Amino acid sequence: MSQKEEISANRKEQIMKSAAALFATQGYYKTTTAHIADAVGVTQPYVFHFFKTKEQLYLAVLDRAFTQMEYAFNQVEAPADKLCTAMGSVFEELLNTQRNEMLLLMQCSATPEPKVKEFAREKYTLIYESVKTRFELAGINNSAHEASMFLAYGLIISLSAVLELPQLMP
Repeated sequence: MSQKEEISANRKEQIMKSAAALFATQGYYKTTTAHIADAVGVTQPYVFHFFKTKEQLYLAVLDRAFTQMEYAFNQVEAPADKLCTAMGSVFEELLNTQRNEMLLLMQCSATPEPKVKEFAREKYTLIYESVKTRFELAGINNSAHEASMFLAYGLIISLSAVLELPQLMP
């Protein structure tokens, strides 16, 4: 990779990190590409060089977050009786290290834009199926129900973090 390509890749990464932080704190509608450009110290056209629309940038940030979460869950190795707890610990670690991205995963389902809703539906289905399969392979009884409960706990934990209401924690 040339130095110019490396600088470009670093700027794209900065744009995505800043976008995640702004989307997580201000929401999709209140965050503009101008805000994101200002946060990174670039021009708005430079943001559009990488992402043609704000929605495309939002979806890219969400996609990376879902990929991080799915990867983290798939790396967990634990016996059946500890698998759910181990995966939950990985999610808590993601909330600590990738907070903005993980909170966006919770918030994106409330964004009424059709492409965002469809994206969230597809990705949550993939995560559910992945968790269910992990539970099935581990021999966990009623794996479909347990996978649903696992995701429900993750959502309530995220909601607790967004609202800063620790009493919601399961």
